[in-house]
Amino acid sequence: LILIGGFVQLLAGFLAFRKYDHLGGAAFLTFSALWSSYGVTRVLCAAPVSGHLLDIGAGNTEGFTAGSVAFLVLNAFLIILASSFNLVLLCLTLVMELLTICFLLFTLENLPLPFEIVVLSILSIICFYGATASLTNCMFGKDLLMMVPPLLTIQSSRKEREDPLPCVCPKSHLTSGLRTIAELLNTGAVCGVPTDTVYALAASCKHPEAIEKVYRIKDRPQEKPICIFISNLEQLRAAAPPISPLLWEFMENVYPGGVGCIIRKGEWLKKLGVGAGYSRVGTQDSIMIRVPDLTVLVHLIDMTGPLAITSANPSGEVDSTHHDMVISRLGHKLEGVLCDGESDEVVASTVVNCTKIDESGITIVREGCIPAGKVMQIFERVKNR
Repeated sequence: LILIGGFVQLLAGFLAFRKYDHLGGAAFLTFSALWSSYGVTRVLCAAPVSGHLLDIGAGNTEGFTAGSVAFLVLNAFLIILASSFNLVLLCLTLVMELLTICFLLFTLENLPLPFEIVVLSILSIICFYGATASLTNCMFGKDLLMMVPPLLTIQSSRKEREDPLPCVCPKSHLTSGLRTIAELLNTGAVCGVPTDTVYALAASCKHPEAIEKVYRIKDRPQEKPICIFISNLEQLRAAAPPISPLLWEFMENVYPGGVGCIIRKGEWLKKLGVGAGYSRVGTQDSIMIRVPDLTVLVHLIDMTGPLAITSANPSGEVDSTHHDMVISRLGHKLEGVLCDGESDEVVASTVVNCTKIDESGITIVREGCIPAGKVMQIFERVKNR
């Protein structure tokens, strides 16, 4: 039980540090050391069956007494800090102080047994309640078992002001946030947006100057084409591109999702809503089109029309998988970033060349979040059908 108790306290300390709770981590690591030291010393020296494996007697207790005093002083600082955290942690640190006093009295051979029993009983109750409350609140995402607010609230003498964000950064789950980004894009701005893979830079296809700005923001070579995103395949059908039944069937099986199809370019793109940006997307002969599988982005495209899209990272660097990465790396060059938290994937989409799908099949240009083998399986199934 002693070893289990010390291990649990140690585990709680590491978990607290993982969550950047440095106070909780320091407290539980200290408690683990105290728990283990007290328990092992108590058993080896005081248990009747132990045969007094450690000889703590007169003139031989200085080290243990010094250790007890050190724990008392350290835990006193934890008590002060815990008073500004929550009442449960404060009670735990107070009981640990009593337990340290038990340790000190034991080294002085003057520990009353009733006092030790009461302290250990109170400690058990607080530990059980704290663990139960933490697990319950984490599981249900609500404060079902109260940890009680802190007794002390530390107030700064001056108001702490966060550094202003370099651009407009609305939340994706707010309708007003979506409208804000849509209005910016419709006026020719470049914004960071979430996709069903990684974060991307978006510009309206109606504003070729915005697409040019994307190249400058990323330091992207001019010879690298930019793809377009549409909200659904019906938009493409309405533009009536010269697409074969095999290609239609293939796209119906991969859209919406993390596969981009390169198809032949034509005047039909203007019917799709590409407009003045026709010459700035794709190459002279081809264009990559993708239908994302992300509700917030689909709604945004419905508000703006087709968007020119490329990954939101300086050219040659790793993709951005959180809106904070976009803001810190490129925020000072953008008009807005639609904040949606962690991205669904850590790599970009898979790109497939479909320009010769009827003659020689498809070619994987870039393997991304969708494995090339899976894409080929879809194509073979569609082809055989």
